[in-house]
Amino acid sequence: MLIFALALLVGVAAMPATALVPGAASETAAPAPTPTAQAIEAETGASDDEQIARRLRGILSQLPAFAEVAVTVNEGVVALSGTVPEEGDIARAEEIASRITGVVTVENGLERDLSVGQAGGVLTSLESKLADARALAPLGGLALVVAIAIAAFGYLLAGLTGLWRRVAPNSFLAELIASAIRFVFVVLGLVIALDMLGAGALLGAVLGGAGVIGIALGFAMRDTIENYVASLMLSLRQPFRANDHVVIDDLEGRVIRLTSRATVLMTLEGNHLRIPNSTVFKAVILNYTRNPQRRFEFKLGIDADDNPEAARKVGREALEALPFVLADPPPEVRTVEVGDSNIVLSFLGWVDQEESDWHKARSRAIGAVKAAIEEAGFALPEPIYRLRFDSRTDPLPMAQVAEGSAGKPPPVPKAATVTMSAEDADVAPQNEIAELVDKERRTDSEQAKDLLDEGRPVE
Repeated sequence: MLIFALALLVGVAAMPATALVPGAASETAAPAPTPTAQAIEAETGASDDEQIARRLRGILSQLPAFAEVAVTVNEGVVALSGTVPEEGDIARAEEIASRITGVVTVENGLERDLSVGQAGGVLTSLESKLADARALAPLGGLALVVAIAIAAFGYLLAGLTGLWRRVAPNSFLAELIASAIRFVFVVLGLVIALDMLGAGALLGAVLGGAGVIGIALGFAMRDTIENYVASLMLSLRQPFRANDHVVIDDLEGRVIRLTSRATVLMTLEGNHLRIPNSTVFKAVILNYTRNPQRRFEFKLGIDADDNPEAARKVGREALEALPFVLADPPPEVRTVEVGDSNIVLSFLGWVDQEESDWHKARSRAIGAVKAAIEEAGFALPEPIYRLRFDSRTDPLPMAQVAEGSAGKPPPVPKAATVTMSAEDADVAPQNEIAELVDKERRTDSEQAKDLLDEGRPVE
């Protein structure tokens, strides 16, 4: 026991310090582990090399791709030389050789045969594919017939335009439903045909590629798609009728038609105006036709020393006396501003646009109110400016005043009395533009494409 204890102490003393301190070994840099390699025998004979070569040649002879491969083995080192038809056969031959027992390493000298005369493997592969295609031809023909039959049924179903027009609110939506049916049946026929051929992976690749292309086209044709969707929404919402007098943002005119791409207006000058439906859908639309009653407004000024209440009474009575001004709602006069030299009054009246033209009525009302105010003794003053000259300003040269006229104010011209004819007093609606729109809608070949429906309510 004593001897054993001494030997233990000597062994502990001989151990390195890193073995005694916990964690010290982890702090020192440990050498990187070397990959395990196959053990190489100390000696090898010619019989072993021949066995390796014979075994490898026998394996490669069973594979057509390695018909031109030569094998030599010396001291366990396998050398491969020759040509193979495909690039992947080079690594494949090396992998086969390395799996044979006794092989130390492989020297791969194989090359791909790129010569036209030696492309037997490629031609063989092509012939094999052609043979497979010939064998697949009957099934492929059957799949093609099935796909065509399904697609034809879809086109036949989509061709029932009368049915879709009765189901859909308008012709545009009916055409959209028919197009969707055709697309669905064509895709369904393609899916069934590829499934019959066992090409499910190809179908997934085609659908995936179509999805990517669809996203790219969606971004590229964003404005076109937005306009198309806006046309659909406008056809459903019906924001106006044909021949309505509208203002779309700052564009004014009468509606001719609503197509699948644009809203066509006729301006008050008789010109055609096409507005993209995407703009119309997002725009502020002012429709003058929906409510036949419309108010006009104009302003007149009186002298600052006059009584505005009396002037308001005179103006209101003048508006009430006009036959085209409606009594309900009644006309109204407001004091809107008191300026340096005048008081501004605002005159408001209502007319029925079905019986009176708005612009004519407003013009006649301005003349009638102005005449009534002047006859009542109210003046319509002009702007007054006060000029002050200091000592640094030279006096203005004054023209000599004719003898006898000094101190007299200049004569005030009297207003000429104008007799209004029956034609001037006429306020009947002007329907020139409306008649042009009606004429164009009756004779235009694009009337069938109009999405405005008189039978549906206006939003």
